[in-house]
Amino acid sequence: MNCQSSAARIEDSRFGEVAGREVRLFTLCSTTGSEVSIATFGGTVTSLKVPDRDGRPGDVVLGFDRLEDYLRPQPYVGCLIGRCCNRIAGGPFSLADREYQLSKNAGPHHLHGGVRGFDKVVWDALAFMDDEGPGLQLSYLSGDGEEGYPGNLQVRVFYRLTEDNRLVIDYTAETDAATLVNLTHHSYFNLGSTGDILDHLLTVQASAVTAVDDAGIPTGEIQPVVGTCLALRRASIMRSIFASAGGNLRQGGLDHNFILDRPDEGLSLAASLYCPESGRRMRVYTTEPGLQVYTANLLDGSCIGRDGRTLGRYAGICFEAQHFPDSPNHARFPSISLLPGETYRQTTIYCFDTEDEEEKR
Repeated sequence: MNCQSSAARIEDSRFGEVAGREVRLFTLCSTTGSEVSIATFGGTVTSLKVPDRDGRPGDVVLGFDRLEDYLRPQPYVGCLIGRCCNRIAGGPFSLADREYQLSKNAGPHHLHGGVRGFDKVVWDALAFMDDEGPGLQLSYLSGDGEEGYPGNLQVRVFYRLTEDNRLVIDYTAETDAATLVNLTHHSYFNLGSTGDILDHLLTVQASAVTAVDDAGIPTGEIQPVVGTCLALRRASIMRSIFASAGGNLRQGGLDHNFILDRPDEGLSLAASLYCPESGRRMRVYTTEPGLQVYTANLLDGSCIGRDGRTLGRYAGICFEAQHFPDSPNHARFPSISLLPGETYRQTTIYCFDTEDEEEKR
């Protein structure tokens, strides 16, 4: 779809059907030629096009051409994650003097909301225009007991595409009983035209990570990154990060929850990504204390993406703004509990522009 126009607008089309419910695909178009397509199945960003250094729009996220491809087993491509992103060891937790058991969908552990998390449901949608540009409100009522979580949880997610090439995601949630909430977005970004992100430059504003065991479960230790390949406050080429690790990275790539260095409680810069080939730069801002950075280490080419593109190892990189994984089992970690009368809020912004390679150096 070509969204270049003298006015911002919203396109709405049928994308398919899941369990008798129609799935819609909304495309938010800016006057600068940027556009984002969002399916109501999983709240999934199927496409995000922004200009390169020559002003030519190109897709910067991995995705599939058809709804059927999202229904097959695939690594959470472009979707919303909830009620809780990342891992909860074994699935049990205590809250308000009661014990609960979450579903197990990653061996003995709970991952990304369970067997049928928010990535696998059809959301209600309402498109809108406001002063910032075109937007889409997605709503979902997660019932009491869904995947083992207590309470009826009303979730709303707002996508906005601004005229200065920002994709803004605002989340809110309210509950009628004490529960857990830790929402995020799971797009795989690739700012160039090659099949991997190895020549991208990465910066992460963090001085520590949450240490994990061989299964990716946090040990509770806060691990400083100084002197390691995870010290990324200065831009580093992805292939150099992997090489400097000397084989010590689990899965051979990044899959770490970085504890962000935050100057205050509002929006702050979490990470940036730059592609010398295209000149595109993306900066990630968030209100969250953590950022899971995942470099698609486990993609093995078995998924065929948009336009027949094979999705292999390092095909993209995820920036999952979040509270820390396995928080219910670690008293030192920021709480992810939500009580009746409270409102969960989160904002994450993906900002795109171009930067000449010479200027970057």
